[in-house]
Amino acid sequence: MIAKLQCVVLDCPDVVELCRFYQSLIGGVVNQPDPRWSLDDDWATLHTDGIVLAFQRVEDHQPPQWPDPARPQQFHLDLGVEDLQRAQDEVVKRGAVVLDEGDGQRNWRIFADPAGHPFCLVRD
Repeated sequence: MIAKLQCVVLDCPDVVELCRFYQSLIGGVVNQPDPRWSLDDDWATLHTDGIVLAFQRVEDHQPPQWPDPARPQQFHLDLGVEDLQRAQDEVVKRGAVVLDEGDGQRNWRIFADPAGHPFCLVRD
């Protein structure tokens, strides 16, 4: 091992909005003081159990267009849940968009966050 993951950074047009969206899904502390980063209008963080998500403002942010390979997802988060439908209802209420509900047989569904990044809810 030569490195340790410090955070996962998501580009977006509004760092606070996206940070609070993910806080409503997975909990955590928004903009917890941390000597590794300066917090400002262009950078926000969400400290969770063991993982830090960071949000970086990009002026002309162009969201991925799943499943279009011309604008690929680049990365995505898998979030474990107990009840897919209940979790889907909750993330949609918070601003997520359903991209693919699947066929009713598989154990995951695909969504886009408010900035267009795909993420999956996966049944634990």
